[in-house]
Amino acid sequence: MDMQNIETQLAELKAQIERVDKKTTENRVSMIVFSGDLDKALASFVIATGAVAMGMDVVMFFTFWGTPVLRDKDKNVGGKDAMGKMFGAMLPKGTTQTKLSKMNMGGMGTAMMKRLMTQKNVASLEQMMEMAEQLGVRIVICEMSMDLMGFKREEMIDYEHLSYGGVATFLEEAGNSRVQLFI
Repeated sequence: MDMQNIETQLAELKAQIERVDKKTTENRVSMIVFSGDLDKALASFVIATGAVAMGMDVVMFFTFWGTPVLRDKDKNVGGKDAMGKMFGAMLPKGTTQTKLSKMNMGGMGTAMMKRLMTQKNVASLEQMMEMAEQLGVRIVICEMSMDLMGFKREEMIDYEHLSYGGVATFLEEAGNSRVQLFI
C-alpha cells in the first residue's frame, strides 16, 4: 500500500470514530407496549417503575392491542362510526377487563391470578399504573392505533404524563435510549 491509501483509510477511521463518539445513549428505557394482556401489561409497568427506581427516564408507547388498557372504564363518548363502536364493544375497556395471555380459561385463570396477587401482596395493574404516574413514567398513545380502532382522546385515562404521537415519536425517544423493549 502506498502512503496515500494509508492516509485515506486513516481519515475514514477517524471519521467513523467521531460518529460513534457523537452518538451517546441516554439513561432511558423506551418501551413499545403492543399487548393488552394482563400479564404483559403488568410486566411492562413493573419494568417501567423498576427502571425509574434505578434512576432511568421511562417512556411507554402504547400501540395496537395495548391501547385498550388505557381506556377509562367510566368514560363514554359518542360520535363513533360503526367500526369504532364495534371495536369499543369487543375490546377490553381499561385495566379491570384485561385477561391473561395464557391459561385464561374463560376468565377463571385471570380471577385466580388476581386473587393470588392479592394474597402475595403483589401490586395490581391499577396500582402499578398509579405508581408509574407518581414516578413520572411517560405514556405515549399511538394516534394511528386509536384512529384504526375508533378510540377518542376523551375516553382515555387521566394520567399526568400522557401524550399522543406516532411512530416517529417513539423512534425519536428510542434512538438515544440505553434500553428498548417490545412487550
